[in-house]
Amino acid sequence: MDRSISRRTLLAAGAGAATGLTLPGAAARAGGGHRTSVRFRLDAEVLDGGEQVTSVTLDTARLGPIDPAGLTTGTFSVHARATSPIPLAPGELIYSEYDLDRPVTAARLDRRGNIVLDLSHGEGQLGGGTLGYIVSRGRNVRLDLVYTITQNAPITLRSGKPITFTRFVQGRLSNPEVDAFSYHVSGSGMKYRLYSPGHRGRGRRPLVVWLHGGGEGASLPDGYYDNETTLRANRGALGFATREAQRIFGGAYVVAPQSTSYWIEDGPRFAPLIREIIQQVARRNPVDRDRIYVAGCSNGGYMSMEMTTVYRDVFAASVPICGVVAPFRGSDEPLITDAELRSITTPTWLVTSLDDTTVPPEPNTIHAHDLIPGSLMTLYEQVVWNGYRFPGHWSWIYVARNDPAIDGTHIWQWMARQRR
Repeated sequence: MDRSISRRTLLAAGAGAATGLTLPGAAARAGGGHRTSVRFRLDAEVLDGGEQVTSVTLDTARLGPIDPAGLTTGTFSVHARATSPIPLAPGELIYSEYDLDRPVTAARLDRRGNIVLDLSHGEGQLGGGTLGYIVSRGRNVRLDLVYTITQNAPITLRSGKPITFTRFVQGRLSNPEVDAFSYHVSGSGMKYRLYSPGHRGRGRRPLVVWLHGGGEGASLPDGYYDNETTLRANRGALGFATREAQRIFGGAYVVAPQSTSYWIEDGPRFAPLIREIIQQVARRNPVDRDRIYVAGCSNGGYMSMEMTTVYRDVFAASVPICGVVAPFRGSDEPLITDAELRSITTPTWLVTSLDDTTVPPEPNTIHAHDLIPGSLMTLYEQVVWNGYRFPGHWSWIYVARNDPAIDGTHIWQWMARQRR
């Protein structure tokens, strides 16, 4: 059996994914034609609400030219099962597990001659996501995905020869945006992902540090530390690696450290570990140390401000999004004191939404804006993108799309102009 699947692939595919196959149904009964096995790949995109499998690509180019006229949305059926990678106790709640049929919206050939089955997907749609949220841990985790493909009718080569597949072998999860970030571990053991710009011979480049929200940290008691969810839960880091952002910044490195728990648990302890990653990236790559920027959402919004209170001469700009500064979980002490907020000298642009019920704006973002000298603030009424309304806490969507603007200057352009 073909099971050449790496540990990294298994994070997406699940331990049983290599056997994600089915005997053909109607196609088997039709008889005739050449029978063979075929591998398939899961193709994913990170939407504003998180990563989804948007299509399945069958490795059919090796068979020869396929007649596209014989491909319809009914030629193949796709079933998906998504389960937690962490064993859960009875009754323990996880959001976004599923076991369902994925509607095929189109069947086509890519430029290599492989069959691509486009799947129904979209914001808020059940089924198709790659992450699940375990409530008791407060963590997003990579779901184990097992896809089963059924062939309902033979396909036909241009030569006229019919083909029926006897076995479908699941391969890797492919997401070009996420895959562009390489895997690293700091000297202290903190994991991080790094996007490197092209044309590295053109002098020193800026560095954007993205600090994730509370759900994207590790769950060490479960032995879970994947270095994946930081890029797949939202477009926070990915936004800075887009063609538009890279043009604005003149080609920037983007680093996304992953906490071993969550930043708010102990910001002062995590600060030097993040600083170590910044130093490591700057030492190994042509980074312009006068153009290091820090941005983060929720827990990461807090950590962005914490970093600028501890390291006042490191960052050219800071973008805290829906960050926490008020007392947290019953504590009487604020996470960041008024004196610390007043001491921040790094140019700061804060972003939040008025309907954020997770991190209320008034005692957090608005309060920080009132105290951080010279800070800017964008305050949205709600979080809506492309006509879909998201939870009010998700204001990082706007920064990932370069939407905040003051006097005609958008937030990425403002960041790119700042120097230490």
